[in-house]
Amino acid sequence: MLTICKHPLIEVKLSIMRDEKTKSKEFRESLDEIASLMCYEIFKDLKVVTSEETYKVPTGVTLHKRKLESKIVLVPILRAGIGMVDGVRNMIPTARIGHIGMYRDEETLEPHEYYFKLPEVENPLIVICDPMLATGGSAIAAIDAVKKRGYTNIRLMCLVGAPEGVKAVEEACPEVPIYLATLDEKLNDKGYILPGLGDAGDRIFGTK
Repeated sequence: MLTICKHPLIEVKLSIMRDEKTKSKEFRESLDEIASLMCYEIFKDLKVVTSEETYKVPTGVTLHKRKLESKIVLVPILRAGIGMVDGVRNMIPTARIGHIGMYRDEETLEPHEYYFKLPEVENPLIVICDPMLATGGSAIAAIDAVKKRGYTNIRLMCLVGAPEGVKAVEEACPEVPIYLATLDEKLNDKGYILPGLGDAGDRIFGTK
């Protein structure tokens, strides 16, 4: 269920994000662009249906509008996941937004939910967004939180993943597809991805 969204532009922009000299503005811009590029892979299997609504092209021909059959709800894991939302909405402006608040205990590395709110949408495709898939704890907790509310059509979208995190999510949630821009080497003894790109939240919001 793992898909690596490979593209030359993703590789170039990811190298910009990894550079410790990259400033917050350029970091956010690169994240937006990668998230947009990943959409081509993440949503390539969605069905398009013909709407009853019509429009006229400059040649005078009248056509029916085409739209996605699925209703998309983006669910960023606070706070770093917010950094991926605009990139997806650039491609799917009609996507609705929910939020899940998770924090990780720095000693036990266990995730804790402190906030959950999703828009009221019938049978949506839920896309959980978080730049880093490290131990997998936060992703699994977020998926479980969404499942508990009755949602079943779920995908996980991350920028950088570690093999340990991918394995943990695959074992705990085998039905949830995982999409990464890159799969890195490993975790260090503190649970951070190597080579990674540092603390995504701090770099997105300039808090470091």
